[in-house]
Amino acid sequence: MKIEAIKTDKIRAGSIELFELLDKNIMRIEEGTVLVVTSKIVALCEKHVVPIEGSDKDKLIEQEADFYLAKEENRYNLYLTIKDSILAVSAGIDESNADGNYVLWPKDAQETANLIREHFKSKFDLKKFGVIITDSKTTPLRWGVTVVGIGYSGFSPLKDYIGSSDLFGREFRFEKMSILDSLATSAGLVMGEGAEQTPLALVSQIPFVEFQDRNPTKEEIAELRISIEDDVYAPILKAANWKKGGKV
Repeated sequence: MKIEAIKTDKIRAGSIELFELLDKNIMRIEEGTVLVVTSKIVALCEKHVVPIEGSDKDKLIEQEADFYLAKEENRYNLYLTIKDSILAVSAGIDESNADGNYVLWPKDAQETANLIREHFKSKFDLKKFGVIITDSKTTPLRWGVTVVGIGYSGFSPLKDYIGSSDLFGREFRFEKMSILDSLATSAGLVMGEGAEQTPLALVSQIPFVEFQDRNPTKEEIAELRISIEDDVYAPILKAANWKKGGKV
């Protein structure tokens, strides 16, 4: 697998349109490539931000979350939230590299991924090409962030092992590999989380990816999500005192 991070100009909210930014920085895309774009750069181009001065971050988080736990319930005084079936801190709202703003998630990460795929598919006459919109996340009981895909297009996001057998003939009952999040985290490692200024990456030489010459269906997107009741962590998740946020 080859990952090429792409350095851009410093981007501020509304300073450039998303597709202008992409066309300015991506001169070529080879067949069989996945383009990774951070959610922050999408949101900044959309100007989907709220100025920190004069804003109430607590109310903003509660508004953007599907469900949330009060920040007083943990030692770090941070909201634990569920947004779009992803367990996250602060509903994904971020202040870093934001020039005095709270940066929200993109207005519609899935639609943006679809549009980016269609744009470059047409521009470079591609048949095998995918897109991922990413954000960083924490993992319970582990220090450090990894990266998750919050929108994707152009490839199968899961490799399903259910019904197949392992080396010794034992049948897999639950195993699925997340191609989406594995690619997102691999790219995120190269793109960085600080002042690297590389919000784009091209991932190539990925024979394990099953490309699709179309956008994902609603059913395929829904298959990525697990309800709290069906999750293996249901005993923990159901025991928490979740409050409904503004996105439910």
